[in-house]
Order: sequence, then structure tokens, then C-alpha cells
Amino acid sequence: MDIDILEARPAGYAYLLKMFQLSGMPNWHISYVSKLGTHHSRLLNGTIEEIFRIQYWPGEKVGDHLEFALKYDGVNLSLLKQIFKAVPEAEIVGYIKSKPTGKYSRRIWFFYEFLLEKILPVDDVSSGNYVNAIEEKLYYTITNGEKSQRHRVVNNLPGPMEFCPIIRKTDKLKKMDSADLRKRCEEIVTSFPSDLIRRALSYLYNKETKSSFEIEHIKPNASRTEKFICSLELAERDEFCEKRLLIDLQNRIVDSRFKSCDYRITQNYVGQTVTYQKEVIHYICPKPENLPDLMKGLIASHKRMKNGGVSPVIHAAAIAYGFVFLHPFEDGNGRIHRFLIHNILSIRGMVPRGLMFPVSAVMLKNPIEYDSSLEAFSRPMMQLVEYKLDTSGQMTVENDTECWYRYIDMTRQAEALYDFVNKTIEEELVEELTFLADYDNTKKAIQEIIDMPDRLIDLFIQLCLQNSGTLSAKKKSTHFSFLTENELKAMENSVKNSSKVPSDNIFARKKIR
Repeated sequence: MDIDILEARPAGYAYLLKMFQLSGMPNWHISYVSKLGTHHSRLLNGTIEEIFRIQYWPGEKVGDHLEFALKYDGVNLSLLKQIFKAVPEAEIVGYIKSKPTGKYSRRIWFFYEFLLEKILPVDDVSSGNYVNAIEEKLYYTITNGEKSQRHRVVNNLPGPMEFCPIIRKTDKLKKMDSADLRKRCEEIVTSFPSDLIRRALSYLYNKETKSSFEIEHIKPNASRTEKFICSLELAERDEFCEKRLLIDLQNRIVDSRFKSCDYRITQNYVGQTVTYQKEVIHYICPKPENLPDLMKGLIASHKRMKNGGVSPVIHAAAIAYGFVFLHPFEDGNGRIHRFLIHNILSIRGMVPRGLMFPVSAVMLKNPIEYDSSLEAFSRPMMQLVEYKLDTSGQMTVENDTECWYRYIDMTRQAEALYDFVNKTIEEELVEELTFLADYDNTKKAIQEIIDMPDRLIDLFIQLCLQNSGTLSAKKKSTHFSFLTENELKAMENSVKNSSKVPSDNIFARKKIR
């Protein structure tokens, strides 16, 4: 550790957590104040450590460090709630009354009553301008927030008290937000014939379904596959983020023996057995008794962001990742999480009508990035949960964890989803449409050499690509003994020349109807 960190005093959230001996989810920004050196910062394991000069020291009072935290450490609702619960009410009241019109004191006052659902003995603000609860230039907010006349604060938070994600406007997100991804998608789609797009849709639905199951190492039967495809088709026009519809969706996509009629009533977790009665726990889900409020909040947050004009990708990230972190069902949570991405992007107009994004296929191809997006929350969360397992593997969570699931900073998840969506448009979608166009060219070229049934043409192409572009002697004798040597050579050249075949033999792994 640098000498200036050793000499520095924590400030803001870090000071208050130390003062009240609280633990919490790591904040993206940690502040220190030092008598030595100059004002500087560094990035360490994804966290910014900023060292301020001594002139920035806020003093020893709780209110002053809360104000410092909002100015420099950002809005962290879970930490604020933990601190508010630990601070004597009189100290908060004294701070607010000492700065009755200050924008930070009014925000702290608003957050206190919002998070604790407790009215402080402070008179309403009678005049003055309204301030936003969170700053639009720093966070993703709703555009039509309610005015709290009591605090003269506009509640532009993206969620209610029961579940309110926070997503910061990082440089990466601002850059991606400025890109018109829908326009880019439309440009790609219009560069291909409309009948080809219609044929591609069937395959894209099938690919997305198989990829979503494969991420979880599941091989579904034909019935479950078809049910998931049917659900994806409905995702384009129907809104699924309601309790009844989520339960119905879960019933469609899981084994009939594991259907749910409500949210789970047992404690679940994600882990793996390494030896007899030895589990490695990767993630612990909320307590079942906390789920009704959390899911109520998630659904309300979805509606709030939809009506409040939050960017579609940001909206989808907050709700889809929020869903999988809450894990409301015994089975099917991951598939519903990925389904919700499609659903929200579609109903928000991100995906052009008559098209779908195979996002799960991109996640499957980029497992490290996908796992990292999940672990950005699950890893630090694991450090906060106290639990025990009995001999049958039944878990009991022994401490209060609800706050950490209510107020998640989903900036990392939003950045990851933007990456996945961008790769889906620029790589996966282009690859699939190009494949179809090239396949059509290949079939046309073969048909000009010899007029034979589509079934045999499909078989010929697939067998050639399984053998580096040529037909083996055995396959020829079994299936194509009627071909002359000249016809065979010309057809093989058509397969090789009519498309640039990717290294993973894209033709060989696709079945075209």
C-alpha cells in the first residue's frame, strides 16, 4: 500500500462505515483525506481510490460525511440505509435543520425517509427550487419523477423503495448510449432481401433457445425447446414482467415436475458438490420471506423505467440481471433472465419488428465476460452472507441480507449487456444473415450444375464442409454415386467459392428449412 494511503484518513462512506463498524457492498469510489501529497486517484481492482488534500476534510460530524459521500462517493442506497439505521435520529435531524435549504441536506433527508419509511420531526420546506434526488448527468434516471413538496426534491430514481437499482453514467455507457444501435440494426437488415430475413427468423429463434439452455448445460427435449421458442415469439409483442406471466413463463420452460405456482418458499443457492457432503457455494439468493417485496419492487421498477424513458439497454440490464439475482423460482431463473432481455428490448422498440437478437448465443461464446457480469455482484455479496448448511444440503441464512438485494449498483451489468447487444448486432446477426445469403448462392450454383432435390443439395453441402470442402469417397458412394467426376468437382468448387467459410464450419452446424 502507498505511504499516502497509510497516512490518510477515510472520508465519506468509508469514514461512516468504520465509525459505526458496518459492513457493506463495496462502493465503486473510496475517499481519503491526507495531509501529505497532492490530490490524486488510482484504479485498484475496479475501485477508484481518491485521496483529497487536507482542505477537503469535512469534519467529525455524521451529516458532514454524508454530504461528502454524496458529493464524491456517489449515491449508494444500500450503504445509506445501513448508515441511517445506525445513526441516532437526533443527529440527522440536527444536520438537516442546520442546512434547511441545502441541496445535499434535502437529498439526505429525502433518502432517509425514502429508505427507512420513517418521517423525521422536521418541518416541510416552504419555498425554493426543486433538486433531483440523483443527478441526471451522473446517473440513469426517469424523466417524469414525482415532486416531493416536503423536501423540494424530485424523485427521479429508477425504482421504488422495495427495489431500486442504481446505474452510473460511465464513459463507456455514455459512448454506447450515444450510438444508435437500432439504426445500425436496421441498416444491416435492409441490406438483405426481406424473404431471407423471414427465413432467418426461424433459425434465430431456434439458436437463441438452444444457446440459453446450453449456458446452463441443459439439453432440452423437443417439447421444451418448442415451448421456449413460442415464448420468444410472444416476447416481441407481449409484456412479461408481471407476477402471473412470469410464473406462467416458468411453467412453460422447465420440466413439468418443477413447475412453480408462486415464488419459492425455500432458501436456494448456486453451488456445486466437490466431494461427499462438501459444497462450493457461488451465490446465495435472497431469503424466501423477502421475495414478495423484492419482486413487487422489481416489477414496479420495470414499469417505472418503461414509462420514465430510461434507455432500453439500461432498462433491460437492470430488470433482467435483477431478476436472476433475486432468483424467485426453484428452476428456470437463468433462462427467464435472458428471456427478459429480449422482452424488454422488443417492447421498448430496440429490436425492429420481425427480428430477434440471439443474445444468449453471444453470451455462450463469451462465457468469461458473462460470468464476470454475474460475479460483479455475487462475489462481494458472498462476503456479507452468514449461513449454514445441514447434512441434506438445506441452507439457512442467519443474518439480515435484504438491503443488499434491494439496492444494487448495476453499472457493471449494464456495460456487459451493451457489449453483448453490440456483438449480437455487429457479429452474430451479420454472420447468420451472411450465412443464409451465401447458402442461397451455393444452392443456386449447384442447381445450375445438376437439378436435384433440395434435400440432397443440403446434404451435399453439409458433408463437404465436414470434410474440408470436399466429398469423401465413402459419402459419394453412399449418397451421390450418380454424380460424374466433372459434376462432383464443379459442385465442390461451388461450395468453396460461393462463400468465405468460417473456421468453425458454419454451414456444417446449421440446418436450413
